[in-house]
Amino acid sequence: MQLSDYDYALPDRLIARQPPPERRGSRLLEVGGQLVDRCFDELPQLLRPGDLLVFNDTRVIPARLSAQKSSGGRAEILIERLLSDVEALAQVRASKTPKPGSRLLLKNAVTVLVLGRRGDLFELRFSASVTSILENQGEVPLPPYLGRPATAADTERYQTVYAREPGAVAAPTAGLHFDQRMLAETAGMGVGHAFLTLHVGAGTFKPLKEEQVDCNRLHSERVRVDPRVCAQVDAVRAAGGRVIGVGTTSVRALECAAADGQLRPFEGETELFIRPGYRFRSVDAMITNFHLPRSSLLLLVAAFAGRDRVLEAYRFAVEREYRFFSYGDCMFLTPAS
Repeated sequence: MQLSDYDYALPDRLIARQPPPERRGSRLLEVGGQLVDRCFDELPQLLRPGDLLVFNDTRVIPARLSAQKSSGGRAEILIERLLSDVEALAQVRASKTPKPGSRLLLKNAVTVLVLGRRGDLFELRFSASVTSILENQGEVPLPPYLGRPATAADTERYQTVYAREPGAVAAPTAGLHFDQRMLAETAGMGVGHAFLTLHVGAGTFKPLKEEQVDCNRLHSERVRVDPRVCAQVDAVRAAGGRVIGVGTTSVRALECAAADGQLRPFEGETELFIRPGYRFRSVDAMITNFHLPRSSLLLLVAAFAGRDRVLEAYRFAVEREYRFFSYGDCMFLTPAS
């Protein structure tokens, strides 16, 4: 399986660099037996009483920090994961790779000691609480393809309305379309809501490097699927309803918890890499945004709905000028037959 088989052409103008005026103001492409243009407002028409929507309730932290090297050069820190109150794993971008033992300087006389490397991430120790530093100095870590700095508006819009568990450095973007009215409307028609947590890491923006798909590995991400979610899924399945993952992260978390064939409570790390050939155990449909070419997320969607069908949907979306990526439009997918 070649990575080039999961490529597509996208005009730059179709990258959504700003969110729509309203969360529910996006378009929705129904990918079933045929391709149907819809608005996200129409999502309830695709749901049935007794279905279950599974959301990722992770909360994006202001993980981007501007720093200065002791030599005076500029550096940027993107927190990947908190290890303790004063230590974190992070990406560090600078003109020269910082060495273990070197220090970076932040505002308010905060210092950062580079302890070492873990793969392509750096282990850092801060002179104060990382959480408080991020609250005072951090910026929303917008995806690099947006090509712009974060604004005050992004603090609210690059966050789902149900976000409650801090720890992500990227939003679970399929959930950005839901407002409180849509949550109430779906609940009112008898659709259940379940919430799990997968803290999305910065690795989600990294392109896969190896042309042979199976030679790639994903960054580890933290997952929690509690017993209540498992009970909700089991009850819906027993009653003949559908489990609908809101976003690839919700799907990946459920599949991680069902790795042995049965959905069980799970808390820990996952490097699960879902690509074509994978057999899904826990979801019957999926709501997802449009993903980057040659990305692990596009491979997951292709595994769920079929490569040819997904790429046809992407060509359709390009022709009709859908908006792509984090702030863009979305799809409602059912599995490949």
